[in-house]
Amino acid sequence: MTPDEQGAASDDDLGSVMSRVARQLQEEHGDTDATLQAITTAAVSVVPHVQDCGISFVIGRTTVEARAWSSELPRGVDALQNRLQQGPCLDAVWDELVVRVDDVAGDPRWPAFTVAAAAAGVGSMLCLQLFVQGDQLGAMNLYARESHAFDDESVGFARMLASHAAIALAGAQREEGLYGRMTHRDAIGQAKGILMERYKVTADEAFGLLVRSSSVTNRKLRDIADDLASTGTLPTDRH
Repeated sequence: MTPDEQGAASDDDLGSVMSRVARQLQEEHGDTDATLQAITTAAVSVVPHVQDCGISFVIGRTTVEARAWSSELPRGVDALQNRLQQGPCLDAVWDELVVRVDDVAGDPRWPAFTVAAAAAGVGSMLCLQLFVQGDQLGAMNLYARESHAFDDESVGFARMLASHAAIALAGAQREEGLYGRMTHRDAIGQAKGILMERYKVTADEAFGLLVRSSSVTNRKLRDIADDLASTGTLPTDRH
């Protein structure tokens, strides 16, 4: 096989792998946590030389929150970066789209972090920005226990996976948000119906009672509606 034919075969393999991964991620639509976990599983399965994967959310410029992980190692490394306020995950979400750490123990960019991460058993890392939403950012962090584990092929697969993962995650979050809003609207509608029947008031008057209760108790309208729908009781009800 010629080099060109080998390259074409490799591209075909990458395309088929990513098509399969995209289908797997879409199966988790509407469930953000399940989608995040599916991303970590896919990364370990398809990105060459990856042994562990974690998904981190970064809030502001300092808070690193582990959201999904393939083992306790990525979770521990996120906690480490959060505590030390330095590390490749933070650089990936704020400064660079991809941060590659070939030799964790010998990398001078984050001295406190690399000493602790190497002691925890991390040899190489590959961190990629996953999404940006307001002041919340996400990163996909890939791990190997050996140094110099990741090559250009690893980076290529990881970039492709991150692109598919970002689309799937955005879809899951959007569907989850729509489902949540529909659920809240249903609860408010049910609560209004209860008040209309109980007090023989109009829909607008029933909604006004909910708003008044929300204001007096300093609670969200949807929480007042949920309570009324489940218990039949409206806080501060003096009608």
